[in-house]
This record gives sequence, structure tokens and C-alpha cells, in this order.
Amino acid sequence: MWLSVYVPSVMLAIGEGMLVPVLPLYVAALGAPFWLVGLVLAGEALGMLIGDVPAGAVLRRLDRKVTMLAGVAVVGTAVTAMAFVDGVVAVLVLRLLAGLGTALWGISRHTFLTTAVPAPQRGRAIAAFGGAQRVGLLAGPALGGVVAATGGYDAAFLVYGAIAAGAFAVCAVFLERAQRPSAVPTRHVGSVGALVAVVREQWRVLAVAGAGQFMAQGIRSGRKIVLPLFGATVLGLSVEQVGWIVSIGAAFDVAMFPLAGWVMDRYGRKHAIVPSFLMQAVGMALVPLAGGFVGLAVASALIGFGNGMGSGTMMTVGADLAPDDAVGEFIGVWRLVGDGGSMGGPVLVGALADLLTLPVATVAIATVGVGAALTFAYGVPETRRAPVPVA
Repeated sequence: MWLSVYVPSVMLAIGEGMLVPVLPLYVAALGAPFWLVGLVLAGEALGMLIGDVPAGAVLRRLDRKVTMLAGVAVVGTAVTAMAFVDGVVAVLVLRLLAGLGTALWGISRHTFLTTAVPAPQRGRAIAAFGGAQRVGLLAGPALGGVVAATGGYDAAFLVYGAIAAGAFAVCAVFLERAQRPSAVPTRHVGSVGALVAVVREQWRVLAVAGAGQFMAQGIRSGRKIVLPLFGATVLGLSVEQVGWIVSIGAAFDVAMFPLAGWVMDRYGRKHAIVPSFLMQAVGMALVPLAGGFVGLAVASALIGFGNGMGSGTMMTVGADLAPDDAVGEFIGVWRLVGDGGSMGGPVLVGALADLLTLPVATVAIATVGVGAALTFAYGVPETRRAPVPVA
């Protein structure tokens, strides 16, 4: 799994991390107001939102390896093309396209982890996957800031494209072809029938746990616009300084993923989820109090610490809840809900920043994090199926 899934995920996460400090400042440099910056940052999540359910159905018909490679190719091509276009509209369209590719890549690997890992070890395996992504996000922001500061924004997009090409090559060489999900016996007929049955049978779970995940992904994506814009527009920091601030938070993020997986499997999923989003909410609420580089770095570190404690939690809960005979369809709908939150976070921050102020928008997104913690604490049953002996 390391060579076929984790290593490509690290590589793509490095590229995605590069965009964290680069993309919002690039769009702002094009003269876009805050709400439009938020919309562009939400563009990938919107593309994922559009592509999640179809991607889950595609998995029933296509080989997993083909689906993964197609997703990586689309993402890499879309980001590379940003170096050759002008205007906010073109960038938004390319981010939508990247989101479609991310949906294919993300659902295929999530389904792979769900079916390949036994439930009692699932928390640690998926947390390790989340940790692999976080290693990329640790290196990416600082790299993106340095590349953009020395070679311009276009250089950062081209470097991302080269990294995606490398991920494609690794995945092509090491990922084995697998039996199509459609070959697995199922009580549903056809992908549409499976999808309809999943929504009908699981609507209560999707409504409550999905609401918690919607808010959880909202604060996670909201930090990607809050930290760069607050650092650049309020504190007057450079793109390179913003990159280092994001990477400082990512360092704490990476450090926590082993503990997150152990806690999920030993004590239960909620014991990782609730503290995770409460800490992120506190860190986000501290952002408006930051007076410079150090203050914003401290807030970023606390947000990263909390996010690391939640490493793999949403994927693990989705895997726990997925019915055995319609894994791809359920995960497609589950990710649809989460990606709605990922899209909503930047849009909410951008709209409130223009309507009121950026600090007010930051406090609002912190409140969303509190809502996520409370929803999982009191509204969602524990999904861990069996305790795991600890050596």
C-alpha cells in the first residue's frame, strides 16, 4: 500500500500544499475581491462535489487502477494549465476540473483502504494515510512560498505539474490491477440502483453524521483562506512568510497522526474527533488576536495540532458506516457531503470578509468547528466495531 497509494498521496499533497499560500494571493493579485478569492479556493471542492457520486458509480464499472490514474492525470493537467491562462474565470474553471480529477482519485483510494484493511485496524491505517498526506502538506506550503517568491506564481503551478507527473508514474508502476467492484456480489442492480438504495437506507446516518462532517470539513478548508489572507492583507506578511506559517501548522499536524489512529482504534472514533475540532476552533479564534508573524504562527500551530488529532477521522467514520455491498456508492455520497463543507468554508469566509471584516469571518468559521465537535459528541453514535488489544 505504501508504494501504490501512500507515496503518490504524499507527492500530490506536496503539490496541493504549494497552492495553500500561493493560490489565494495569486487570485487577489489579479484584482479579485475576497468573495471571489473564496470562490476560487472552493472551486476544487465544487468540482469534487460534482464528481463524487459519479466517481463512486464509475468504480463499479472500471478498474481501480484506471480510475486512480485518470484522477491524477486530470489534476496535474488542470494545475499545470494555470500557468498558461489569464483571468480569474479561467483559473476557476481549471480548479473545477482539478476537483473532478480529485474526486476520481480520492474515492478510488478511499474505497481501496475500506476494502483492504480489517475494521479493527482501520483507524490506524487510515490515520497513517492522513499522515502521509500531511507530510506533503508540511513541505508544500514552504516550497510553494519559496518558488513563488523566486520564480513567480506560474513557476509554482509548473512545479506542481511535475510532481503530479511523478505521482502518476509511481501509481502506474506499483498499483496492481484489481477486480472491478461490479464483480462483487451485491443485492442492488446497477450503479444507479445501488446509489438510490444507499441513500434510502442510510439517510438518517447521512443526515446527522453528514452534518457533522460538513461542518468539520468547513473549518478545515476555511483555514486555507484565513491564514494566507490574514497574514498578507492584515499583517502585511510576504508570500514566503505566509508559506512558513502554514508549514509550521502542518508540522504539528504531521506529529499528531499516529496518536489519532491509536486513539480511534483503542478508545473510539469520537475520542479523536471531538478534541480535534474543538482545538481547531480555538486556534481559529486566536487568529484575529495575532499581531505579527509569531502570533499567527502560534495560531497556525494550534490549528495544525487539532487537525492532526483528527487525521483520517472522517474517512474512517465513512468506512465504518459503508455497507459491504455498496462501498463505492456510499463513499461517493459520504464524500459529497464532506466536499460540500470543503466548498462552503472558503465561500463563507470570503463572503463575510467582504460584507463585514476578515476577523469576523474568522470567528464565524471557528464557530463552525465548535458545531462539528458538538454534533459528533452528542448526535452521532460511536462507529468503532470492536476494541483492539494494545501491546
